[in-house]
Amino acid sequence: MKPQVTLGDSPLLLAQPHSGVEVPQDIYNRLNANGQAIADTDWHITRLYANLINDVTFVSTAIHRYVIDANRNPSDESLYPGQNTTGLCPVTTFDGAPIYLDGEEPGEDEIIQRQLHYHQPYHDALGEQLERLRQKHGYVILYDCHSIRSLVPYLFEGKLPDFNIGTNNGVTCDPHYQSAVENICSSHKQYTSVSNGRFKGGWTTRHYGKPEAGVHAIQMELAQCNYMQESDPWNYNVEKAGSLRLVLRQILETLATQVVE
Repeated sequence: MKPQVTLGDSPLLLAQPHSGVEVPQDIYNRLNANGQAIADTDWHITRLYANLINDVTFVSTAIHRYVIDANRNPSDESLYPGQNTTGLCPVTTFDGAPIYLDGEEPGEDEIIQRQLHYHQPYHDALGEQLERLRQKHGYVILYDCHSIRSLVPYLFEGKLPDFNIGTNNGVTCDPHYQSAVENICSSHKQYTSVSNGRFKGGWTTRHYGKPEAGVHAIQMELAQCNYMQESDPWNYNVEKAGSLRLVLRQILETLATQVVE
């Protein structure tokens, strides 16, 4: 399946690896009720970021993360060793519950096929667009759009901050860009924020973020309570989202216009 690409010419690229909800029927039939609920979705991310800023490039995939997680290392090496997490082809929910019927989990050969059909095309498109913009501007900023329920005890203790900025402890972007995002988030006192807390940036951020080569990568993990209902039917909250979008617009406009010499 081809990823979805919207072309822009500014140096800012927004990646959305977890906004998709499509599960091929043959895989869907092997999921149990937990899996078929596809609760672990970055719900409404496309809507949340739509029309915030002109002339940006979007890269996303329609495939749900239960099929394959486009923000995981293709080798399935853990991003957070020693901590609970989900893998390249998840077999549990974010709450640690199995998502497949007994004996229906994907084997090694199937995982390889899923990687070839879904994971690789997404990253081929992402890499192509990053290089196009880097060639055009001399640098590019990859902003990886994510969201998650604010309370997921299996993955983290307590309530998640509203804005979770990930740069792999400052490695994946110039400090100027991280500081700019931090300053905007902290200036909006109704929200909480943290840098490189539970979420330090997934494989996308860590793989592509090479500031010395002109590629700056930042992951933004949003607590879903700030723009939607965090339970089925996962409704979008227009009023809450409107307030959050004001902050997101400020972040994106700042990243798109500030050049680090």
